[in-house]
Amino acid sequence: MKTLKKSLCLAGALCMLPLVSEAAQPVTDGVDEKPRVIITCDPELDDLNSLIRFLLYSTDFRVEGLVYASSQFHWKGDGKGTRWYVPGREYSRGDLNYPPMESWRWSPDERFIDDAVDAYEKVYPNLRIHDPAYPTPELLRSKIRIGNVEFDGDMSKDTPGSELIKMVLLDEEPGPVFLNAWGGASTIARALKSIQDIYESTPQWPEIREKVSRKAVLSLSGDQDDTYARYIKPFWPEIRMMAMGSRVVNLSYGARRGASEETLAMFSPEWMRVNVREKGPFGEMYRVWGDGKQMVEGDKFDFFGLTGYTAEELKRQGYVVWTQLEAPGSFLGEGDTFCYLNLIANGLRGHEDPTYGGWCGGLETLPDSVRALPAKEQEAFRLSRYRLPDFMEPVMNGLAARLTWSVTPVYAEANHYPRIEGEMAMEGKPGETLRLKYKITDPDKGDEVKVQWWQYPSSGTYWRQVSVEDSTSANTRFTIPADARPGDTIHLILEATDSGKPQLNHYLRLIITVI
Repeated sequence: MKTLKKSLCLAGALCMLPLVSEAAQPVTDGVDEKPRVIITCDPELDDLNSLIRFLLYSTDFRVEGLVYASSQFHWKGDGKGTRWYVPGREYSRGDLNYPPMESWRWSPDERFIDDAVDAYEKVYPNLRIHDPAYPTPELLRSKIRIGNVEFDGDMSKDTPGSELIKMVLLDEEPGPVFLNAWGGASTIARALKSIQDIYESTPQWPEIREKVSRKAVLSLSGDQDDTYARYIKPFWPEIRMMAMGSRVVNLSYGARRGASEETLAMFSPEWMRVNVREKGPFGEMYRVWGDGKQMVEGDKFDFFGLTGYTAEELKRQGYVVWTQLEAPGSFLGEGDTFCYLNLIANGLRGHEDPTYGGWCGGLETLPDSVRALPAKEQEAFRLSRYRLPDFMEPVMNGLAARLTWSVTPVYAEANHYPRIEGEMAMEGKPGETLRLKYKITDPDKGDEVKVQWWQYPSSGTYWRQVSVEDSTSANTRFTIPADARPGDTIHLILEATDSGKPQLNHYLRLIITVI
């Protein structure tokens, strides 16, 4: 996330990129396995913050790659004096008129991914006490690569990062690989181009192309270097996009200004101080407004660490002030977290199928009867049918809890997620009443757990609203609507919320199939 225009756009979702088609196939075989994930990111401060959260949630993924990438906002140069210029980039917008340059907003000794893994190593002994599934620092470090970082959108040659992506896409492991591009997609594009170059003229090409297209799932934080539009989409049109709805958890620059009254405090300096900044190496590394830091020394676009100046005073110092200043210590940005938010193992199973949805929404499908309506009526239907709960509280509390784990060497001195046991799939006939019986437990002594049933708005093929008999009980009944048709599916969510601090949520998705 790099400019105000971009942050506003992505507050809604992948504004420039298409969602998968309504005929998209599931991205797993329905097995609740950890998704394989490759992260590519450039040295923007919100990429760093998103990376810190990603590492804290690395229990939930198979981390296959942590790759340095370039974008139109950050590129290293080749170190040979070659100058680069792409019309319309931020160095030529408004009153700016930079000439071709050897690099752009990139530190000569850039190592922010390595620094984040170094911080992870320091807190790993504590983290694994709270969840033994945390990967070792050695494993994470073995996944770090340099991608196509020399120039904005340059995919002309193989790099260690593109080779890693190519190797994973061509391996024999089944299931999808979720390719995150928090900066530009040039490293991913280069991996695909290399596969094309190797196999296009061979008899194996149709099989290889189909395999890679089926395996790769793109999650792009915008098309930051135009390589998606220039190469990936035209040459690999069957590759799917990670489906996210248009109303998502907003963690971008300026997120506080769009927060609800209930969650506004979570962006405040006090909340950030208590829950983030005082929580050891990761908390100290996490960027907030006015923290005195810059990702690249002297970067005139990075004014976020400065305090005591008005916007006009910063402009007189040569800074490009493109967003509203916030109070020192307040939430700054995590604008790329939405790329993996649906992959988190919170029980919503958002990665299994593009229509399921998670904390970050899902593919919205309209009934045929609604698609025949005028556009305004379609949008009214969307707003009523697909309105998601405000997930900001569980999203931010999850970050706070895991940061607490990172500094707490005793299991009993931190909060942990409640657990739900029971059926995830049922079937029944129209009008039939099903008994829903689930076991709710909490690993922390003394914690109380409240439950709530709700229908995930964009999931299932039965599009009318439904409810269970007692929405606050884990043992209740649900009657399949009489007008449901055989083959219809209804997605019910059982949400468990504990009384610990910070309060934590877990979910179970029950899929009911009408027979």
